[in-house]
Amino acid sequence: MKRNLILLAILLLNATMLCAQLSPVFNHLSVTNAAKDSRSRVFLSPKKILWKSDDTGKYIHGAENILKPGNGQAELVNKDLVMLKSDDTVKPGILLDYGKELHGGLQLVTGMMDKNAPVKVRIRFGESASEAMADIDTLTGATNDHAIRDLVIDLPWLGGLELGNTGFRFVRIDLVDANSTLLLKEARAIFTFRDIPYAGSFRSNDERLNQVWATGAYTVHLNMQQYLWDGIKRDRLVWVGDMHPEVMTINTVFGFNEIVPQSLDLIKEVTPLPAWMNGISSYSMWWIRIQRDWFLYQGDLTYLEKQQDYLVALLNQLIGKIKGNKEDLDGMRFMDWPTFSNKPAVHAGLQAMMVMTLTDGAELCRILGDLETAKKCEAAVKRLRKGAPDAGGNKQAAALLALADLIPAEKANREVIAIGGTKDFSTFYGYYMLEAKAKAGDYQGAIDNIRTYWGGMLDMGATTFWEDFDEQWMENAARIDELVPKGKIDIHAAYGAHSYKKLRHSLAHGWASGPTSWLTQHVLGVKVMEPGCKVLKIDPHLGDLKFVEGTFPTPFGIVKIKHTKMADGRINSVIDAPNGITVIK
Repeated sequence: MKRNLILLAILLLNATMLCAQLSPVFNHLSVTNAAKDSRSRVFLSPKKILWKSDDTGKYIHGAENILKPGNGQAELVNKDLVMLKSDDTVKPGILLDYGKELHGGLQLVTGMMDKNAPVKVRIRFGESASEAMADIDTLTGATNDHAIRDLVIDLPWLGGLELGNTGFRFVRIDLVDANSTLLLKEARAIFTFRDIPYAGSFRSNDERLNQVWATGAYTVHLNMQQYLWDGIKRDRLVWVGDMHPEVMTINTVFGFNEIVPQSLDLIKEVTPLPAWMNGISSYSMWWIRIQRDWFLYQGDLTYLEKQQDYLVALLNQLIGKIKGNKEDLDGMRFMDWPTFSNKPAVHAGLQAMMVMTLTDGAELCRILGDLETAKKCEAAVKRLRKGAPDAGGNKQAAALLALADLIPAEKANREVIAIGGTKDFSTFYGYYMLEAKAKAGDYQGAIDNIRTYWGGMLDMGATTFWEDFDEQWMENAARIDELVPKGKIDIHAAYGAHSYKKLRHSLAHGWASGPTSWLTQHVLGVKVMEPGCKVLKIDPHLGDLKFVEGTFPTPFGIVKIKHTKMADGRINSVIDAPNGITVIK
């Protein structure tokens, strides 16, 4: 007995020693190989059944049960289930509407089917109802690029399965095999997002403008995933040029968020010089411009200092791409897709981008104490100003030329941007057209453009803003949240160009969020004058609005603002700013 106790003690001692030896290994593995997801998940039941292949009750029974709140747990009671039953000729399907564009996937919970075996189903996600109803083919443009949105899977008997990682509002579920039965308890959307507060806000007496502001904010919020993406269905990538409107929206709505420096650092790390970011010379310029705007709003000098080596080298590379007094950039010469084939307009836009980028670069270099590079940038800008090109009637080019002070903003607006309202606007560069109109003093014109262009997407059922849009598409078109009636045009499947033809077209694209930051800056009137928001100028332009109120996030806290138009046209402003901020009017 005594010998056994001694042996037991030795075994316990050895086990303790082994655990002590292994513990650092486990700790090391957890530190080096594990990554915590900063996003949250919320489960959402569908809002409505938009379509059923069968209304007789023979092939689909109890469909309304799918709308009930769920708990994600399979149960033995087989109560309140949806039954889908196929035969040799009919394979039923159902289309669910979750009420709003979401990022994430789907949780399916099954009941106790008669056959103790998996059931094969086809799942189709869609940003529009028509996309969820479409096949992947060469006709409609539906695709599995970037994210799988059309797949066939086996659902377990009396269990659950989670699938999907895409942008969607609609889900279609079909039985695949003949003579099979599916008992479905739940089909909940898995909404995956960063759980962060909307510190900024905007409210006026015009509910349409309020909805536009909120929709732009939500569009960017959905794209704040592992990194700052362009789109949650397609282009789930860090396109640094497209990031600029998104970063301005983040500054306006959320304030500081680590996703911005993380995304800027990622694109820098994967783009060693002399390569251009995303293969596009203007996108490397946008990286510099974002660095300047991010520092202006957030005032993070420590972060800026970490960018100095790359920043200075990139500025010198850009200066080396000037021939005489004109830009001579290589790589993909790109502003936005609608302008891509217009070579003179692209040159004009790139000339303006060079002026603004080197101006921003000089400002950053002076902050960083690099006066030599700052002077080189300023000298290059003087040369470029002597070679100001014509916009050639192109609104994108005219907007950039105006913002770079290469042509008067009033002239650019009067002769180019304001012609035809929002004709030839784009969702990406529409932001810079609005900025140029503000610089020209045409605030009312910009407000009207927002109402018709971005508001037009809302009229077509959008809950997020699209990769591209043309008001002419609305003529005789069906909304995206309905099945296309006979005689109507499918607005999602009928239009698009370049890389976003037909159903491949993204309906949640962050570059389209420009009105959100524009309304805060120019209507609510918040202009950052010194880095870190230490000095704010409040200069509202209400146009035909009666009042506007909102909040603005800063490193010091939230600024609260309200402007009311008096009977004589004067604006009464009430501003509440945290300590540390100087407000000028």
